[in-house]
Amino acid sequence: MGKIDKLLERFRSKPKDFTYNELKKVLNHFDYVLSQGSGSRIVFTNERTGHKIKLHKPHPGNILKRYQLDFIEAELKWKGLL
Repeated sequence: MGKIDKLLERFRSKPKDFTYNELKKVLNHFDYVLSQGSGSRIVFTNERTGHKIKLHKPHPGNILKRYQLDFIEAELKWKGLL
């Protein structure tokens, strides 16, 4: 099992310590890139489809909230990526 597979498995388990940096790796795997945002608001855009995932960057820490993981998982499932 490769690194990305382990990271995807970790993402699906929705741990309480899933970081923003880990999220970027997951989304990059699915061809999402960080595009413009304002302040703590960020947008990941899929380069192939143009689909956008909008969320607030966690602060002051780097840990994502459970509702954010649920939202991102739902978006990826909706696009048939998970």
